[in-house]
Amino acid sequence: HYSHFYTHGEIGSGFDLEDKDCPECGQPLSKDGHDIPFETFLGFNGDKVPDIDLNFSGEYQAQAHNYTKVLFGEDHVYKAGTISTVADKTAFGYVLGYDRDHNLNLRQTEKDFLAKGATGVKRTTGQHPGGIIVIPENMDVYDFTPIQYPADEQTADWRTTHFDFHSIHDNVLKLDCLGHDDPTVIRKLQDLSGIEPTDIPMDDPEVYKLFNGTDSLGVSPDQIFSKTGTLGIPEFGTPFVRQMLEATHPSTFAELLQISGLSHGTDVWLGNAETLVSEKGMELKDVIGCRDDIMMDLIHMGVPKSDSFQIMEKVRKGKGLSPEHQAIMKEHEVPEWYMDSCEKIKYMFPKAHAAAYVINALRVAWFKVHHPIWYYCAYLSVRAEDFDLKAMAGGLESNKDRLKEIKAKGNDASAKEKALQIVLELVNEMWERGLKFKMVDLEKSDAKDFVIEGDDTLIAPFRAVSGLGVSVAQQVVKAREESPFLSKEDLKIRGKVSQSVIDHLDECNALNGLPEENQLSLFDF
Repeated sequence: HYSHFYTHGEIGSGFDLEDKDCPECGQPLSKDGHDIPFETFLGFNGDKVPDIDLNFSGEYQAQAHNYTKVLFGEDHVYKAGTISTVADKTAFGYVLGYDRDHNLNLRQTEKDFLAKGATGVKRTTGQHPGGIIVIPENMDVYDFTPIQYPADEQTADWRTTHFDFHSIHDNVLKLDCLGHDDPTVIRKLQDLSGIEPTDIPMDDPEVYKLFNGTDSLGVSPDQIFSKTGTLGIPEFGTPFVRQMLEATHPSTFAELLQISGLSHGTDVWLGNAETLVSEKGMELKDVIGCRDDIMMDLIHMGVPKSDSFQIMEKVRKGKGLSPEHQAIMKEHEVPEWYMDSCEKIKYMFPKAHAAAYVINALRVAWFKVHHPIWYYCAYLSVRAEDFDLKAMAGGLESNKDRLKEIKAKGNDASAKEKALQIVLELVNEMWERGLKFKMVDLEKSDAKDFVIEGDDTLIAPFRAVSGLGVSVAQQVVKAREESPFLSKEDLKIRGKVSQSVIDHLDECNALNGLPEENQLSLFDF
């Protein structure tokens, strides 16, 4: 019955509006929308090739790709082709091999010359993991590019463009249908809870507290080794972004959008907006965060729309300000600091991407605050790849000790240990919040996903066992469904396992000092 639009930049996001009832019917008004003009997408004169990025669950990505064939027709969609070239070191290896095989005894300068000539030569072709080229309905693919199968594999599902995407990206439309973990996590949370993600409020005050402290989790910063409660929240969980949160204290959706834009850009935060916030005392909402901000800020300052658009396009690509654009900005009294900031930027994130990411992050964060067992189950099932079951299932102190051990290594920690550290931090937070983590259970564990037992316990899946792949884990579950596993006593009676093996297993459990429910079974052994 009623709508109201804010068109002068006074509101960055509709989610930040105060609650208000409709003057026509008295029902609460929906709060939605962002200050993202459609012209960012196509240009003011429809002269920009739009950039369409779509994030799908990695489990669904192939289906999304195939659906584009249904939408546009098989002869109008092609995977964006890639060309792999010979690297300089590989080229030098070719020359050395040729020299050796033919006993040429080439001089070093000749070897260098030949290697330089071979560097950059096409080696093989491939396909972009998410890029799909869409050919206009009234045109033919050969109007733009020859086509081929990747690496000449004629049984491949997709044909690809012969030219590398970067050489034709200004001529044809590209869809980026990407695989992403966030939609998988959201779907997992929906399946566990029965709650529609679109019904989750975007203005829950307890959720916003996560970005400034740990109170809404019921723990102290010392307990979880973090001053914010955003561990495991997409976009806001990394040490770099957590430092940004500590420096800026965001409290609105618009400010979270700024954080997302600043963290994804290049030379947008460090040495740029960070200095303006910490040294000049500027507010987060006033600095440049996303590429759209430049166009909208300049329009609000009186700069003509077409010039504002062109300046945004130049700056977001790291091309700085031309003398003509500087003159236009000075004419309209654009502040000096604003122009300096534009000159430093190398790449800027689009606001639409940031909005999509932050909406997903708030949905996940809502579950973390209000339904923690579902949150940790979804996170560990979808995102976690590395586990130390003995430490995690051994209790709070056991998990903490392993975490401190990795932290003490600093930069000397291996990539696997750094990945494990992230999982240990989440499991530590879980224990601190009163939830429990149990060892793999031969009768209850799933192959891939964590299983919730009662109201407060997660049981690890078979894939969490070191060295046990998903396919083997699935075979274990399949075998369990066919018939029950034998106990120690059954095996001993049947003579399948000697008493000495069982004694050794009992000895291991005694040495580990694990509580009975977490002890090693014959299966682990």
